[in-house]
Amino acid sequence: MRLLPAQLEQEIPRQRMPGTFLGASPAPMTPRAGLGPGPSPNPGRVQVSNPAGTPSFNPGVPARKLKGRWGVLPLGARPCVPPFIRVWAAGVSQMLVPALLVLFFCLRGRAGLSPHFLQQPEDLVVLLGDEARLPCALGAYWGLVQWTKDGLALGGERDLPGWSRYWISGNAASGQHDLHIRPVELEDQASYECQATQAGLRSRRAQLHVLVPPEPPQVLGGPSVSLVAGVPANVTCRSRGDARPTPELLWFRDGVRLDGATFRQTLLKEGATGSVESILSLTPSSHDDGAILVCRARSQALPTGKDTAITLSLQYPPVVTLSAEPQTVQEGEKVTFLCQATAQPPVTGYRWAKGGSPVLGARGPMLEVVADAAFLTAPVSCEVSNAVGSANRSTALDVRFGPILQAKPKPLSVDVGEDASFSCVWSGNPLPRVTWTRRGDAQVLASGPTLRLLAVGPKDAGDYVCRAEPGLSGLGGGAAEARLTVNAPPVVTALHSAPAFLRGPARLQCLVFASPAPEAVVWSWDEGFLTAGSRGRFLVETFPAPEGRGGQGPGLISVLHISGTQESDFSRGFNCTARNRLGEGGTQVSLGRRDLLPTVRIVAGVAAVAMTLLMVITGVALCCWRHGKVSLASASFSKQKNLVRIPGSSNGSSSRGPEEETGSSKDQGPIAHTDHSDLALDEEGALETKDPTNGYYKVRGVSPPTSPDSCVTSLQLKSPGIFNLP
Repeated sequence: MRLLPAQLEQEIPRQRMPGTFLGASPAPMTPRAGLGPGPSPNPGRVQVSNPAGTPSFNPGVPARKLKGRWGVLPLGARPCVPPFIRVWAAGVSQMLVPALLVLFFCLRGRAGLSPHFLQQPEDLVVLLGDEARLPCALGAYWGLVQWTKDGLALGGERDLPGWSRYWISGNAASGQHDLHIRPVELEDQASYECQATQAGLRSRRAQLHVLVPPEPPQVLGGPSVSLVAGVPANVTCRSRGDARPTPELLWFRDGVRLDGATFRQTLLKEGATGSVESILSLTPSSHDDGAILVCRARSQALPTGKDTAITLSLQYPPVVTLSAEPQTVQEGEKVTFLCQATAQPPVTGYRWAKGGSPVLGARGPMLEVVADAAFLTAPVSCEVSNAVGSANRSTALDVRFGPILQAKPKPLSVDVGEDASFSCVWSGNPLPRVTWTRRGDAQVLASGPTLRLLAVGPKDAGDYVCRAEPGLSGLGGGAAEARLTVNAPPVVTALHSAPAFLRGPARLQCLVFASPAPEAVVWSWDEGFLTAGSRGRFLVETFPAPEGRGGQGPGLISVLHISGTQESDFSRGFNCTARNRLGEGGTQVSLGRRDLLPTVRIVAGVAAVAMTLLMVITGVALCCWRHGKVSLASASFSKQKNLVRIPGSSNGSSSRGPEEETGSSKDQGPIAHTDHSDLALDEEGALETKDPTNGYYKVRGVSPPTSPDSCVTSLQLKSPGIFNLP
């Protein structure tokens, strides 16, 4: 349909545009971007943009809504209108065009006023006892509005009779229909819906959640919980009631959260929460006595939580402190020990010990003793008891004392070339200085408890001394010895042998030192050898020797006896050889020769002795005669006997010395008797069987009976003998 120019001018004012004229078909124009089906500032007109981008109105183009957008019909185009309208519009076009325009805009306005929700309820969380408000607002609706709870209608009245805690608020004329619930209870937790019944409108479902704060928790055994120190224990916190959501139980001490709690939840038969528990495991100590623990129940309904505090009451065994006064003492001084203890329940007894051994008679918290060296290594302990248990503390005194030998060095026996090590242990406070020396030598070989000798030889054998110097007090100290024996081949030394007479007996000797002991000692000469026993003129004997130089090992003396010496015995050598597992050693021994004494010298000696005796007897006789003694027969000289004995003339061969055994029987001197004619000799009282001086002449006089007139009571003369002459 085409509008007449006159009619179009009534709706849209004409405007001339550059490049156009009335009745001419302008260039196609496009709608302005962003325009929609909403109302326009100039209804009935189409705002377009020219190619230059400036908006303008084409007065010759009618406006029409095409598929929701404003379009432009070019002049000469036929609109898409049913035929009966076209016929009707052709006849009454001048009358109906304004009416159609009014009807069009009226219908368009009524389409925007259909009933609809301006605000719908949403899910809501509310605390138990608080007020809940569910909003609902409707537009273009003035009919009945009602609320449902889990599908159950609450009613259409504003005060909702039958629901005392429920009501609807808001201006109904403006479409406000809010549902209020106060106070909220658990049964109010449901799904709510706002309905416009006459318009058939239903809002979205809104879920009302009711939160129930937790009750204050309970701690079993509170408010004061008794525990035993050192014993693991559990402290239980419990929250009862139908709290929603399930509360969380937390433990705190001094504002610090404690870890290690175990959570446990108990459900009722209906599935609701019955109670929750939190178990705190701990091993308390005595320092926890009086500590305050807090159990807090916290949930979304009560973010700050509710607290319950308890106090720990600890039972613990004694906590002991032991002191000594003074702590550093000299040996022999008095010391006082003090044992102090804190305990819950109180202390019931004390027990003292030294080095693990009980101190008899000590029962209280104090002990007095006299310090000695043992207190340095044997500490004093105090044990305190109560009903829960006992505790023990010990302390050692700093006792100053001089060196005490704890371990002596042990003798050593090592082979030549090996190392030797000695050790000795001295105790003392302060520690003593230990030195090592060799007996007879002041040179310090080492300091400390150990002496080590490398690659020892025979010269290293001997006694070694471990010495500790006295302490500051001057007490203690001393020395200990140990012998080092060096195992080596035997050391053989020839001993001096007395010269022998030709065809007389002879004796040769050698001294053997060996470690280990020699397996055999062998004497050898030109025509043979002998280890032990006898062979012809030869006999071998072995005797233990006196102890030799330290570390040389045991000594032996081997003796070779020769009976009836020959000329060849004086010109050849005799070998003494000893052998052990480490080797052998030996030496050569020679026999010396001894000649007979000249006869002249023997006679001169006898004459000199006789003259001496004669002079003595004459002098005695003259003395007695001068005193007028007539009868000398009755005098004490009646039993006098003068004996002159030459050593070597004894008949007992067992008492002869080495020189006598090697001498000839012809060398034995005679026994001379000197008799006085007036003296009666008593041989039994004056004769001696042996010569104890072994080489002296002895003349013994026996005095007569005591008389005031006697001039001589006793006389003894000794003169050197003349045997053992070369």
